[in-house]
Amino acid sequence: MATGNKLYFASDFHLGTGDYAEIREREARVVRWLDMIKADAAEVFLMGDVFDFWFEYKTVVPKGYIRFLGKLAELADAGIKIYLFKGNHDMWMFDYFERELGAIIITDELEIERGGKKFYLHHGDGLGPGDTLYKVLKKIFRSKICQWLFARIHPNLGIGIANYWSKHSRITGENNKSRKSMEQEWLVVYSRELLKNKFYDYLIFGHRHLPLDIEVGQSRYINLGEWANYNSYAVFNGKELTLHYFEPKAES
Repeated sequence: MATGNKLYFASDFHLGTGDYAEIREREARVVRWLDMIKADAAEVFLMGDVFDFWFEYKTVVPKGYIRFLGKLAELADAGIKIYLFKGNHDMWMFDYFERELGAIIITDELEIERGGKKFYLHHGDGLGPGDTLYKVLKKIFRSKICQWLFARIHPNLGIGIANYWSKHSRITGENNKSRKSMEQEWLVVYSRELLKNKFYDYLIFGHRHLPLDIEVGQSRYINLGEWANYNSYAVFNGKELTLHYFEPKAES
């Protein structure tokens, strides 16, 4: 059984994006991180867009990611609880990881309390002001009819179409995005609205692709960033939550 007491949070690995060498290098990096945290982790929260695309057919799942999935299995077998959030790239997770790893699949938000601290967790897609088109598409893609229709397509064609689609929102070069001001960050805006009705010590999201730690009143908004440019993640040690960078890239 797991003997650690820390909570780890990470998001937006986007495994599957890039050429083969990039895919393998990022997967290896994530595996090294998981290997590092297994000594003191009690729970691991992978908060969406773990895969650049994921769809579970009845008898078929996307190939690859063997080392990553094997490491998750190792952590699960050691008694570490794993939470997998559905992101906008991998919203078509069903019961495969639940059956194989005992993972807990989170479709939308998750509220938890640990060490006397209250957490609000969500991938972050479709929240806050704007992004109206995606909010409509999200409802369509999550519909049972859409999922049933996609499942009728042969996996070679279906996954090929999905990979082509996902190229339009690849994360390569995301480190060149300009940061919005604190007031303009739409997930900060969403957090402020949420806190009007209920208090949370930490509001943790992915999706934005920029590691951020922003005070919102007496609470903190945390964005976990991503793993093409930042390798960023958060740790809660039972008392406080902090952002970290795994194997940070050297500045050019």
